[in-house]
Amino acid sequence: MTRNPFIPLKKANTIIIDGRVSDEIMDNLKKLNLNIIPTIECKEVDYPISYHPDIVIHPIDHRTLIIAPNVFEYYEEKLQGLGINLIKGETELGKTYPEDVAYNVGRMEGIAIHNFKYTDEKLKYYLKKQDLKFINVNQGYTKCSMAIIDERAVITADYMISKELKKLGFDTLLINPGYVELPGYDYGFIGGACGNLSINEIFFTGKVNHHPDKEKIIKFIKKYRKRLIWLSDKKLVDVGTIIGLYC
Repeated sequence: MTRNPFIPLKKANTIIIDGRVSDEIMDNLKKLNLNIIPTIECKEVDYPISYHPDIVIHPIDHRTLIIAPNVFEYYEEKLQGLGINLIKGETELGKTYPEDVAYNVGRMEGIAIHNFKYTDEKLKYYLKKQDLKFINVNQGYTKCSMAIIDERAVITADYMISKELKKLGFDTLLINPGYVELPGYDYGFIGGACGNLSINEIFFTGKVNHHPDKEKIIKFIKKYRKRLIWLSDKKLVDVGTIIGLYC
């Protein structure tokens, strides 16, 4: 069964993160002795999400990233010599939905979930090569919407994603939408406010204290014996997923 590339096989030593994150988040990441790759602005998409890793990058597997052509050269330079295979996608991203979702594919063990009408064709080709089952939903921001807790466990505020994953036997915690900051929008997504450092550790960009489902969230994560790393004492903020790599 194909493992989820958003969960590093070994403890990540390199992360890709929104280049605008707060000093508090950046300082806490530096304490973990990680090689930090800050994102560059993708000027063709709406500014609030223009630095989000999961808008421009999708890890096909643990050694391969597909990257939007808009920003490919930047990451080609930044990731040079790290043993990561980089593939340039076909779809040039644009300003408005659905022109900005071509690479924002959600992943769980053995499946890819997205609105495949809008998925980059080259990304689809490589996902098919992985022999993944395609789960089609109306949501285009599927990765943003999914906080991946374990290979078969996810937290989401999207009812249809939750419904489809439950049908397939995945453990899904459905939470209230909102309570995640994303400056420029009414609110962001829980999946964009976290990332996996290893199979045992999960980053969150802030505390869940302000979320009405805070107790359920923490209980669900602890059920899978994950160590929570709070990167700030403020509210959760959607930074477009923290992508962990073992290079």
